[in-house]
Amino acid sequence: MVEIVQNLGYRAFGLNLFSEIPLPEVPRLGISKDMTDVEIEYGDLSELWEKQVLLPKQKYVVEDHMVMFQVPGIAIFKIQEGKKITVSPISISDEDHIRLYILGTCMGIILLQKKVIPLHGSAVNINGKAYAFVGDSGAGKSTLAAAFLKEGFQLLSDDILPISLSKENIPFITPTYPQQKLWQESLNAFGMDNLDYQPLFERETKYSIPITSSFSNEPLPLVGVFELVKTEHGEVTIQKLNQLERFRTLYYHTYRNFLVPRLGLMEWHFTESVNIIKKIQMYQLQRPNTGFTVNHLVSQILENINEEDSLF
Repeated sequence: MVEIVQNLGYRAFGLNLFSEIPLPEVPRLGISKDMTDVEIEYGDLSELWEKQVLLPKQKYVVEDHMVMFQVPGIAIFKIQEGKKITVSPISISDEDHIRLYILGTCMGIILLQKKVIPLHGSAVNINGKAYAFVGDSGAGKSTLAAAFLKEGFQLLSDDILPISLSKENIPFITPTYPQQKLWQESLNAFGMDNLDYQPLFERETKYSIPITSSFSNEPLPLVGVFELVKTEHGEVTIQKLNQLERFRTLYYHTYRNFLVPRLGLMEWHFTESVNIIKKIQMYQLQRPNTGFTVNHLVSQILENINEEDSLF
């Protein structure tokens, strides 16, 4: 059951959010409405959705600076001009489900509309620099980031990585909010009790993990991206990606990349990618499905980073 409360201010993704919907995962911020970057509100979108959707299987409607999508049984969402998210709940839905989409797909679209590349992965702060881990679902991005946190490093973001360019064309990652999502097997590997954490909806074996002291609050320069790939055999290997592979990797792992052409952002994405690729190192990290530990990956990555740093 959803309930409208007094609007609250929050800070996430480098943006000031003003929301009718409580976002307990996100740090609170005392702001007035005129200081807001993104407004989140309830509204009835049912009639508009029926008018927009002409094909029964159409999941997303894109028009100019507006994107709409429906999650059956949860809500209809509308994202406008990088400034507003409207949520139209379906009666059987609840706020836990809705928040997952607000802080996921909706904010990913907001970033695209604001011309900030949302990379799909996890990022950590290693010696004052940002390193990102990308890969397909189940590749181990969040688990690897959690292993770095266990070694004393800090999390910048999990799931969506906002990448912007400074005036000097230096790419940097803006922190999102202090939370991770980990599968049960990852909790087991780290000796964490699932009773201490909230399961995600319809995924009883994946949990929300609050991150407090291990969260990095300031934007950091992005200097390296590791694409995680599972293999059936062999050892852990780290190889540099060539220029064409770098373009593929950045586009393939852009969050909700199918919306990039529909929003007319292909040229922008290409130009941003050119500038990013010039300034960072990119690698493919291949690891076998079995016979390795995540701590081994951490040591291999740190060794690789140290070797690269010694060259400059």
